[in-house]
Amino acid sequence: MRVLIIEDDPMIGRNLALALKEAGLIADWVQDGIQGLDAAKTGHYAVILLDLGLPRKSGTDVLKSMRDRGIDTPLLIITARDGIDDRVGGLDLGADDYLVKPFSFKELLARIRAILRRQGGHAASIVGNGEITLNLASHEATYRGKSLILSAKEFALLHTLVAHPGTIYSRSQIEEHLYGWGEEVESNVVDVIIHYLRRKFDSEIIRNVRGIGWMVVK
Repeated sequence: MRVLIIEDDPMIGRNLALALKEAGLIADWVQDGIQGLDAAKTGHYAVILLDLGLPRKSGTDVLKSMRDRGIDTPLLIITARDGIDDRVGGLDLGADDYLVKPFSFKELLARIRAILRRQGGHAASIVGNGEITLNLASHEATYRGKSLILSAKEFALLHTLVAHPGTIYSRSQIEEHLYGWGEEVESNVVDVIIHYLRRKFDSEIIRNVRGIGWMVVK
């Protein structure tokens, strides 16, 4: 799952990106509102974390521009502004949640999971396609009665496929969900991860469509 961080404070931005990566998420970080809006337009993100006090274009203006353009990516405001008018204004403009700095990273992850649950219509941090079940909180995967805790990249790859069962993903599309900006893509990493997942569960957990890519069944 890919997260966009729009935050001008270098220490907060770096720490958030690192913490999200350690939690098994892919994080891209930009430091001003113009870059943030340009990144949001790509539609590559499951969630956007948005600071309000940004240079070049305020966080409020970024949010308004996103929603005016029909960009409906789930968005969580992260800011030091704790006034009730700020909270109400951000939520009324289309934010999905509002978190005041300083905050616990555990709480941030829980709020991200809650946003994704609402988007997916789930009551718990569980996604699945009937055969495969993924727990977003614990990184546990269950397939045909067998449950295992997966590594960050194993979970990210399987989550990418399970989120859209029946959709065929090419190698480059999967790699986009495994690496953030500036990270070097390891050779044959997709093949290696799929090999590990099949060995841990079953060869049928991920289907290969020759010459096109990979998928999981609906």
